[in-house]
Amino acid sequence: MWTFGRKIGLGYGLAVALLAFVGLVSYRGVESLISTSRWVSHTHEVLEHLARAGALMREAESGQRGYIISGDEGYLAEYNEALGSIPANAKALRTLVSDNVRQTQSFDDVERLVAARLALMKTAVDVRKAQGVDAATKIISSGDGKRSMDDIRARLIAMEQEERRLLAQRAAESESTATGVHSTILFGTLLCLLVACITGYAITRSLTSQVGSAVQQVTSSSAELQAAANQQVSGAREQAQSMAEITTTISELLATSRQIADSSQRVSEVAVEMSTAARVGDTTLAKTQESVTAIRRQVDQIVAHMLELGKKSQQIGSVLDIVGELAEQTNILAINATIEAAGAGEAGQRFGVVADEIRKLADRVGGSTKEIRSLVEDVRAAVNTTVMATEGGSKAVEAGARQFGEVTAQFKQIGGLVITTTEAAREIELSTKQQATAVEQVNVAVANVAQAAKETEVSSNQTLQTSSQLTGLAKGLQQIVHAGA
Repeated sequence: MWTFGRKIGLGYGLAVALLAFVGLVSYRGVESLISTSRWVSHTHEVLEHLARAGALMREAESGQRGYIISGDEGYLAEYNEALGSIPANAKALRTLVSDNVRQTQSFDDVERLVAARLALMKTAVDVRKAQGVDAATKIISSGDGKRSMDDIRARLIAMEQEERRLLAQRAAESESTATGVHSTILFGTLLCLLVACITGYAITRSLTSQVGSAVQQVTSSSAELQAAANQQVSGAREQAQSMAEITTTISELLATSRQIADSSQRVSEVAVEMSTAARVGDTTLAKTQESVTAIRRQVDQIVAHMLELGKKSQQIGSVLDIVGELAEQTNILAINATIEAAGAGEAGQRFGVVADEIRKLADRVGGSTKEIRSLVEDVRAAVNTTVMATEGGSKAVEAGARQFGEVTAQFKQIGGLVITTTEAAREIELSTKQQATAVEQVNVAVANVAQAAKETEVSSNQTLQTSSQLTGLAKGLQQIVHAGA
C-alpha cells in the first residue's frame, strides 16, 4: 500500500520530470540558436573579406593604369598601398574559410590568379619605368590583365554565392529551431499543468479515504488511552506517598553518617600534621648530616693541600740549596777573575770591574737565599701546626657525623610510626566517607525515585488531558473528512 509521502512524491516527481524535459529541450534549442547565430556572423565576415579582396584588386589595377598612362607617382602610391593590404586580407580570408573544403579549394584558385595578375601588373609598371608609356601600353592592350581580372571576379562571385547559400540555410535552421523550442515550451507547460491537476485530484481522493480510516482508529485508541491514564494516576499517587516516608528515614541516617565522617576527618588531619612534622625533622637532620659530611670532605681537602704545601716547601729548600751553591761558586769565580784581571794590568781593568760586579751580585744572591730559606722554614712549621689542628678537627667532625647518623635513624623510626598511624587514620576516614557517600547515593536515588513518582503523576495527568484532547481532535477531523467527502 502506498503511503502519503510516496503518492505526493510521485506527483511532484512526474511534474518535475516533465519540467526537466521541457527545460532540457529548450536549453538545447537555445544552444542551437546561439551556434547558428555565430555561423551567420561568420558568413557575413567572409562576405566582407571577399568584397574587400575584389576592392583591393580594383584599387591596385586602377593605380597601375593611372601610373602607366600619366606617369604620376601618386597613382603608384595607391598601387603600392593596395599591394600591401592584399596579403593580410588573404590570410584572414583563408582562416575564415578553412572549415569549408569547397571554399578552401576556390580560394586556392583565387590566390593563384591574384598572384599571376599582380605579377603582370608589376611587369607593366617596371616596363613603364624602364621603356616608357608605349611599351607598357602594349602590355595592357594585350588583354591578358582583363582576362585575369575576369577570372578573379568570377571566382570571388562563386565564393560569395556559396556563402549566401550557407547563410540562407543557417537562417532556415535557426527559424526551424526557434519554432521547435516555442512548441516544446507551450505544449510541455500545458502537459505539466494537466499532470499536476490529475495527480492532485487522485492524491486528494486517496488521502481522504485513508485519513477517515485513521481517524476511526485514533478515536478507539484514545478511549483506551484515557482509561489506562486514570489507572496510572492513582498508582502514581500511592507510590509518591511511600517514597516520601522512605526519604525522611534515609535523611536521618545520612546526618548520622556525616557526623561520623567529620570526626574521622579531624583525626586524619591531626595524623597528617604529625606526619608532616616528622618529615620536616627528618629532612632537617638529613640536610645537617649532609653539611657535616661536606665539612669533613673540606677538612680532608685542607689536610691534603697542607701536606702538598709541605712537600712544595721541601722542594723549594732543595732548590735554594742549589742556588746557594751556585752563588758561592760564582763568588769564587769572580774573585779569581779579579785576581787575573789585576795581573793583566791595564788590559784587564775593565774585566776586573765586571768581575767585581759579578761578585757583588753573587753576595746578594747568597743573602737572598738565606732569607728565603728562613721564610720557607717558617712556612713549613706553620703547615705542620695547621695539619695537626686540622686532623683534630677532622676527628671531631667524624664523631659528630656518627652521632647525627644515630639521631637520623631514630627520627626515621619515629617517622615510620607516624606514617603507619596516618595511614590507619586515612583508612578509617575513607571507610567513613564511603559509608556516608553510599548513604548519600541511596538518599539521592530515593529522592530521584520520589521525583520520578511525582513526574509520573504529572505525566499521567497530562496523558489523561492529552487523551481527552486527542478524542476531541479525532472527532473534529472525522467531521472534516466526511464534510470534504
